Amino acid sequence: MIIVFDAQCLLCNGWVQFILRHNRAASFRFASMQGAVGQRLLAAEGLKPEGLQTLLLVDGPRAWQHTAAILRVLDGLGWPWRLAWITWLVPGFVRDPLYRWVARNRYRWFGRSDVCLRPAPEHAARFLD
Repeated sequence: MIIVFDAQCLLCNGWVQFILRHNRAASFRFASMQGAVGQRLLAAEGLKPEGLQTLLLVDGPRAWQHTAAILRVLDGLGWPWRLAWITWLVPGFVRDPLYRWVARNRYRWFGRSDVCLRPAPEHAARFLD
């Protein structure tokens, strides 16, 4: 599975670091939306990097956005993160507006970096750009 993320967003970088720490099976790979692979995956889903307010999770021909992407990632991390599936009981039309509100304000609240995330050497092969 490939996670397309905003490599300039400090919140997004923190999320990637969290996944790297907890994904012992190394089942997730990463593509920044600023890179060629990330932009190609976004375009395949009809998304543009400018003003993007979602995380994209791609697994072969299937893709998920917003809270569905987050919940699938957490499920993929196993126990105890899999417990987040309980939030599927909350409909997406309730979960996703909150997600988009945080996404719209992520630079103001968490900061922005002018340089993209540099993975540690042991994780470099998991980054596609």
